[in-house]
Amino acid sequence: MSNRFHPAPGQRNNRYLLMRHGHSQANARHLIISTPARGLTSFGLSEQGEAQLEALLAEWRWPAPTRILHSDFLRTTETARRVAARFGLALQPEPRLRERDFGDFEGLADSLYPDVWAHDARDPEHREYGVESVTSVAARMQGVVASLEQALRDETILLVSHGDPLQIMLTALEGRLLSEHRLREPLLPASITMLD
Repeated sequence: MSNRFHPAPGQRNNRYLLMRHGHSQANARHLIISTPARGLTSFGLSEQGEAQLEALLAEWRWPAPTRILHSDFLRTTETARRVAARFGLALQPEPRLRERDFGDFEGLADSLYPDVWAHDARDPEHREYGVESVTSVAARMQGVVASLEQALRDETILLVSHGDPLQIMLTALEGRLLSEHRLREPLLPASITMLD
């Protein structure tokens, strides 16, 4: 499989806002929480994350979303719920937007992320430590956009996800080598990136 992920050619039918969840309890405790067993029901937003969202919504400067899809992890659901309430929208859970599975590092210190990223830079298909490969993350994230492009037109869609999956998705959409996803400037908690 190629190290590149080729986006569909041509203009998109919809506008997309990519949002990383607000600062979470996992961020505060410096833990890797990447599996549904922990992520679906625990480790929601921290107080800092709640404050980030309050500030973001008070100074919203992007097009108003008409739909919101989100990872079904607690921290992304809570983030999406705050935005949905602001715009009077329903939530749509989308499991393909989940966190990257960090395998053996689940529940351990987030200081272990660079060990995975070093392998990513050499081989985006690697599954060292039982992690989900970069190519797999790119495929499922890109699949969300592809399915929305087939089903909808002229919508502004907010996708609420996690740091690594969004970095990988943006790298794929740019047509860059997937092994270079960590060369992008890291997405901050509660940040929004608008697709061109």
